[in-house]
Amino acid sequence: MGGVTEHAAAKGLVLVVEDERPIADLVRLYLTREGFGVHVEHDGTAGLAAARRLRPVACVLDIALPGTDGTDVCRRLRESGDWTPVIFLTARDDEIDRILGLELGGDDYVTKPFSPRELVARVKALLRRAAGPPETDRVRRLGPVTLDPGRRLALVDDAPVTLTPTEFALLEHLMARPGRVFSREELLASVWGYAAAAGTRTVDVHVAQLRGKLGPAAALIRTVRGAGYTADEVR
Repeated sequence: MGGVTEHAAAKGLVLVVEDERPIADLVRLYLTREGFGVHVEHDGTAGLAAARRLRPVACVLDIALPGTDGTDVCRRLRESGDWTPVIFLTARDDEIDRILGLELGGDDYVTKPFSPRELVARVKALLRRAAGPPETDRVRRLGPVTLDPGRRLALVDDAPVTLTPTEFALLEHLMARPGRVFSREELLASVWGYAAAAGTRTVDVHVAQLRGKLGPAAALIRTVRGAGYTADEVR
């Protein structure tokens, strides 16, 4: 059975896949207050179909869903080339579950119990990352890597590389100041838009994912022990 769609979608449609109806209703209430349209599904199979049919601006996915779980929904979207921003909303607070969700292509996660206002703030921050900085379309080049923010295009040796919105924003932030060492806390604040209390392990997972996608150019992103990360040409 299909979910309910709210049509006041000035800021775009957000798909919420959550089997606990009171939580789904709460998330819908706060998102619609902020001008988003919301479509709700209560199981993973219906959620996956809705994501493909409706093309939302973002997805909020519970992990423990009937039918198909949230990580599998995300995995299937990514395998089909759908890079809609995904936030996992889950009661699973184990680090392994959070890392697995991010490794499968998720952009962020919020654990239950949660603040609905914080969730809305995370959705807004994620959409800002997906849109890129509005004030600049400057193409950035560092070694074999080229980033074109205006076209949301990443190239390694002129071959396109598919990055999530968060991965693109992270790489762009590092490349904007080559050689500058950014602490994990700085990256979490600047790229994700929230405080380090949320857990800097998120940064490490995304850096690892980014390096994997850059292939031979991964050496551009260096770990500075005890300090953080920097992007610089390999010497």
